[in-house]
Amino acid sequence: MALDGYSDQTMSRQAMRAELLDAETELRLAYAWRDRRDEAALHRLITAYMRLAISMASKFRRYGAPMNDLIQEASLGLMKAADKFDPDRGVRFSTYAVWWIKASIQDYVMRNWSMVRTGSTSSQKALFFNLRRVQAKLEREASQRGEVLDQHQLRQMVAAEVGVPVHDVEMMEGRLSGSDYSLNAVQGADEDGREWIEALEDEGVQAADAVEGAHDGARLRDWLVNALQGLNPRERYIVAERKLKDEGRTLESLGEELGLSKERVRQLEAAAFAKMRKSLDGQSREVRNFL
Repeated sequence: MALDGYSDQTMSRQAMRAELLDAETELRLAYAWRDRRDEAALHRLITAYMRLAISMASKFRRYGAPMNDLIQEASLGLMKAADKFDPDRGVRFSTYAVWWIKASIQDYVMRNWSMVRTGSTSSQKALFFNLRRVQAKLEREASQRGEVLDQHQLRQMVAAEVGVPVHDVEMMEGRLSGSDYSLNAVQGADEDGREWIEALEDEGVQAADAVEGAHDGARLRDWLVNALQGLNPRERYIVAERKLKDEGRTLESLGEELGLSKERVRQLEAAAFAKMRKSLDGQSREVRNFL
């Protein structure tokens, strides 16, 4: 459902004008989509519950994401719900769809909150969306008792309330309070200083490793070519079809092509490997293990 060019007010008005489905009609549409892949039934089901998706999307506006994007994600969650919904379970579609809509919006918010990921585990997600609310609740309750909580006490209480380790609370506090900085920023006051990006470790293959790997690979190929040349054409063909292709052929398929039994092909293969082992004897354990 493309929403580009539509304002959230326009989409809200359109959703509010959509029909309200009773349980019987909802069930009939769900069966039509599940059993016959009736796209008209799917469209009617999705359209009827877009008001639910928009309502849930509006609850996440405080995270700073554009409303159109939130509605887009909510509609994707709604469509996933429709695709996975099983009408035989006796649950209303709206009840089932709420979970998928919320999950889709939350994933989008967490992906776009910061250039650095805030986390994706269930505990991190629970903290991201509940940390501030739980902190405020605990501080309010402590104030009503005439108590003042220090940061350590508050973190321990939040961890117990949400059901996560204390170090996860500390980590999420740091991520939510920090800002994104450019890796092209200069480390020191000197304009000619090194940029932060220059301090990152290069995860690519190092030059020495690349040269060594290329050399070893070439040597292995030469050994294998020489070993293959010691086979007769039929043995060489069987080895190539069985071991030198991404998807090796079966003994049965080769037997049908060559007019041989599966057992005879296996014997020829074993004989070819014995010849190759003899040729490669004393060359390299790696190549022998290949066979």
